[in-house]
Amino acid sequence: MSTGLIAYGALAAAIVCEVIGTSLLQKSEQFTKPIPTLLMAVFYAGSFFFLSQTLKTVPLGVAYAIWGGLGIVLTALISIFAFRQTLDLAAIIGIGMIVGGVVIVNGFSNTTLH
Repeated sequence: MSTGLIAYGALAAAIVCEVIGTSLLQKSEQFTKPIPTLLMAVFYAGSFFFLSQTLKTVPLGVAYAIWGGLGIVLTALISIFAFRQTLDLAAIIGIGMIVGGVVIVNGFSNTTLH
């Protein structure tokens, strides 16, 4: 298996862990619920572990842009579908711009692995 595929697999795991951790942050109710709070910490730690593995191959700026950008999009979707929260037009446009930035970095930057 190529190192690039492993790196992006680790990045995907980091994103999933971060999104789960953030969702559990909502469920922790400001750290008043012990189980969601503990699980949140575990998933955040997992996210940083996988992100650190990604950085063996992928440049920091690129990895962080993808991690942050996709984490924002997925977290926004979870907030809509799981927590029944709404986004206004400005939020949707802003998230769209983040997606556009991630696409540009991945599609056109020479600093990413292809």
